Amino acid sequence: MNIQWYPGHMTKTRRQMEEDVKFVDMVAEVVDARIPISSRNPDIDSMVGDRPRMIIFNRADQADPKVTAQWMAWFKQKGYAVLETDAKSGKGVNQFSNVVKQALREKIEAWRAKGQVGRPVRVMVVGVPNVGKSTFINKVARRKSAKAGDRPGVTRGKQWVNIDQGLDLLDTPGILWPKFEDETTGMHLAFTGAVRDEILDGEELACGLMALLSVHYPGVLEERYKLKDLEGKAGWELLEMAARKRGMLISGGEVDTERMSRVLLDEFRGGKLGRFTLERPEDIHE
Repeated sequence: MNIQWYPGHMTKTRRQMEEDVKFVDMVAEVVDARIPISSRNPDIDSMVGDRPRMIIFNRADQADPKVTAQWMAWFKQKGYAVLETDAKSGKGVNQFSNVVKQALREKIEAWRAKGQVGRPVRVMVVGVPNVGKSTFINKVARRKSAKAGDRPGVTRGKQWVNIDQGLDLLDTPGILWPKFEDETTGMHLAFTGAVRDEILDGEELACGLMALLSVHYPGVLEERYKLKDLEGKAGWELLEMAARKRGMLISGGEVDTERMSRVLLDEFRGGKLGRFTLERPEDIHE
């Protein structure tokens, strides 16, 4: 699967972000807690330079809590401030201001020493499409200040959002990178809906997800789709087995794997299958 999707507005967005980062004190990157590495844009590291950083593990309610704790410790060790949130319900969002100010406490104290008492902390919020960035900002600001949408690429223009007396956020459009060199990264983003379904083969995607779940969370497939003897089976075999169990047959008794693919992806993205994290710190080769 070779995913190349880079709308023209993203080139412009990147240039704008490189310009805007000069005016902020910190960069907060929203990631999908289920895929905390695949949902990061590798270009952002070079764009933000040596600015203090935060990783916001959004959709933590859909991720495996034990693995999220491992990831938070991993990023902390690398000098990032970390925050676990579920922007949809607002869980964890109220901690954002405190985490920012704690991470920048030395800088804030230096401003006070210079008499810059009223100067707000300015934070740029970045993230790839569909990680819940706009929903997070709306919850932090307690109002519909940033346009949120389920489809990738809804947020277009930059906008400043005042959070409280001491904190301003700069919302930015979600930005992908020109090409996913690593097929796994592309698949993981596609599983969670960060790239448009129209450019993908749904059945290929569902087969990949089935294979991944059978390795890390076999009990879920056994319980949800009543599958047995998963070991050693390919993704397409598991997809066919699940379709048969659900009675998804078309003329001639053929299995409707296309329909089953849609069901699997919808149930995974909607959290109906349970809480999963598809990447682990030990998978990272540095």
